[in-house]
Amino acid sequence: MGEKISLKIDERKVHGKKVKSLRQQGITPGVVYGHGMEPLAVQAEAGEVRRVVSAAGKHTPVNLTGAKRRIAMIKDIEWHPTKGGVIRHISLHAVKADEPVTAEVPVRLVGVGESAAEKAGLVVLQAIDKIEVKALPMDLPEAIEIDITSLTEAGDKVTLGDAKLPAGVEFVEHDTGHHEDDEEEKPTVADLVVANVYEPAALEAANDAAAGDATDESEVAADGESEETPAEGEAEKAE
Repeated sequence: MGEKISLKIDERKVHGKKVKSLRQQGITPGVVYGHGMEPLAVQAEAGEVRRVVSAAGKHTPVNLTGAKRRIAMIKDIEWHPTKGGVIRHISLHAVKADEPVTAEVPVRLVGVGESAAEKAGLVVLQAIDKIEVKALPMDLPEAIEIDITSLTEAGDKVTLGDAKLPAGVEFVEHDTGHHEDDEEEKPTVADLVVANVYEPAALEAANDAAAGDATDESEVAADGESEETPAEGEAEKAE
């Protein structure tokens, strides 16, 4: 965990369409909810909300001060559809410091550019950039780091099992559809591949093949009947 992130909130008395006046004053409306509590309408200074969202994302706990002193996770952010960077509403989920929570955290490669594979001109591609973990709120890591300096040749890979998880942090397992009577051993989240090593020529060929398939599909659509349904066409005319 890095430095604690705090957000001062005030109880909000304005609701519905009237919240437009709050936004015009540089205030962002929001709500705090959680187990065992009634949802609380809140508001906070817009600049502070943007700062907290940027610093915490949806994987770092936020210390709420002011109207309610709680630990919360950002659950939903409503962005303005046309004004970039403007937050219209924020939803915060109150959690308890002594109860584990789940959150998606970034997966970060360590040692990029330093592996023998990369120095030999091979390409390392990251396959997943986030993963769900479980931990006490204040133990949630900023990221799961995986060292790739051991990669040496095409075909090499690193998995989540290569990560060194902080104390008290574990990956969240999900049902893969396997059953107890399956002959093959059930894979775990630790088996997920995080990064692979490729030959540049092979990677370029694969990209060219994928581009060719996309072109063929578009040509089929162009030569055949229109993919637009009558309903879609009428909707466009109505707009």
